[in-house]
Amino acid sequence: MFKKASEAKLQQRLSGADRKKLKRTVKERFPAASDADIDLLLPPKVEFSVAKFQNRVHIYSVEGGFPMFFDVDGRGNEIFPTVFALWMVPELLPAFFLKGGEVSRFVIGGADLMFPGIHVPAEGLPSFLSGEPWAVKVPGNASPIAVGVTTMSSTEALKAGLRGKALRILHYYRDTLWGSVEGHYVPNAGFLEDAVYGDPALASSSQIDDSYEDTETGDATNYGQNDSGNKEVGGSVDETTTDVLDEPGVVPTAQTDSTTDEIVSGVNDLKVVNDISTEEPNVQHTLSAEDVDKLLDKCLLQALHITVKDKDFPLPGSTLWSNHVLPCRPPGMMLDIKKSSYKKLSKWLQAKSSAGLITVKEDKHKKETVLYSVNRKHPDYTSFKPEKQQVEKIDQSNNHHGLKESSSNKMLEVAEIYKPSVHVNPIFVAVGADTSKLYTSAEATDIVFQYVEKEKLEKPTDKSRVVLDAILCDSLFKGAIKKGTTYPTEIHKRDIGSTFISRMQPHHIVTRGSESVVRKGALKTIQIMTERRQGNKKVTRLSGLETFLLDAEALASELQKKCACSTTVAELPGKKGYEVVVQGGVIDDLARHLIEQYGIPKKYIEVLDKTRK
Repeated sequence: MFKKASEAKLQQRLSGADRKKLKRTVKERFPAASDADIDLLLPPKVEFSVAKFQNRVHIYSVEGGFPMFFDVDGRGNEIFPTVFALWMVPELLPAFFLKGGEVSRFVIGGADLMFPGIHVPAEGLPSFLSGEPWAVKVPGNASPIAVGVTTMSSTEALKAGLRGKALRILHYYRDTLWGSVEGHYVPNAGFLEDAVYGDPALASSSQIDDSYEDTETGDATNYGQNDSGNKEVGGSVDETTTDVLDEPGVVPTAQTDSTTDEIVSGVNDLKVVNDISTEEPNVQHTLSAEDVDKLLDKCLLQALHITVKDKDFPLPGSTLWSNHVLPCRPPGMMLDIKKSSYKKLSKWLQAKSSAGLITVKEDKHKKETVLYSVNRKHPDYTSFKPEKQQVEKIDQSNNHHGLKESSSNKMLEVAEIYKPSVHVNPIFVAVGADTSKLYTSAEATDIVFQYVEKEKLEKPTDKSRVVLDAILCDSLFKGAIKKGTTYPTEIHKRDIGSTFISRMQPHHIVTRGSESVVRKGALKTIQIMTERRQGNKKVTRLSGLETFLLDAEALASELQKKCACSTTVAELPGKKGYEVVVQGGVIDDLARHLIEQYGIPKKYIEVLDKTRK
């Protein structure tokens, strides 16, 4: 699951309510854990953050530090501890012991655990059910090296002769989760510095007694055989071939490189220090107040160079912080004004104003500090070199298992665009812009501000307002003002953009893969409606698919398999297009499927359940 690194689409601090919910979920999921164990993993006085990924996986970490739990489906139903959490509480999960050190090579290489590689004690195989979370340990060491979920029950395993896959590995020592989940990878994650190395002989296969023999096959440490001649894989790691596992599809293809050898050499010796402090889980990543101050100044200067434009003034302090300063922080860094020497956003902005970098005033009505201008000749501004924002492409190859190769074409791009109308054409002509083109809202706003700058319509006594000349006044208000009403003589800068766009013709462009369509008018929503038919049976109707370039027949076939129910396609009565009718009340499932598999924004899905009273 964590073989390839990917960037979190959202990362945020857990609120008090979410932390309590996480604690309850962990207690329910792991009833064997004591309250002291839970407090050790989720310390009451330590901040926690959650990173949410494209494939719905959630990772819960000490803020700025180590990951403790990961949630496979993001709903709390399949939450697992990380290897580091199991180092702190080794008995949190039951564990399978490997037959020998050579087996660990494949586990920490990402392969699933097979039954022939598990040591079965003299009293027999422990009892377990399918789908249970289990850990993997090396003989002689209490520190687990992997976490997974059982693929069958112990009864089924005995019937199968202890052959086949025992554990589907989700997370293992030194995978990408082992590093930092906050945007950068740390090879050892600082854990090895806190580890005590013991005697390598403790985990050596030479110390395993005769009870490690496979009673069914009679082969000692026989984890698998190759195709060429039933060669044993227990004596030396160098004898292992790439076709060493029992079942096809789980064979690691490149596990004999030097990196894996280095990892394997340290796993057996690894032990955990019992007095790891949870109050200071990641001292090396903790920033002092002086460091936070420097980071604040850097982010502000980056924002003033890149995103803050003069047309945005006056700019409320809260908007400056959320829309401009925070997006300029380095990847993976948490920025908290409370941890700076200023403690408050208003005091920080006032300090920058006193230094002459910016001009701010306090809005007495809104009780908020407002940014009015930037001194772009200030030494701090001129000496600062803004960094180029690098967008890292996320590898989503593992995010949608089971989809066809054409799934990449299902991803949707929707944009609202506007065409100049007779009302605003004079503004476009005045600045030399093409009136036949389509413009985004940002481009249209730039056009009107170009006109304001060209005609010097900014009010001298109040830079936040624009004086309306005849052309601009007609473009914004002609025909929209009731007869007998006086036309306004000026307008606030924050209103001019939205008013100008409202006078243009709305269009929208929908792109899916290589197919792109431009249509006139606002974008219509997809309608999902559940209603009752004869016999009190529920059906769910799905219409408006053509807007988002979805094929009704293909979607109906897909939903038939996903929802395990019958589906039909019918023409919409009195309208162009088709609707998909799904048997049963599956309104939530359909909406979720459209969002997750086809990338349709939630705001474009309209839901109506007529079966609810």
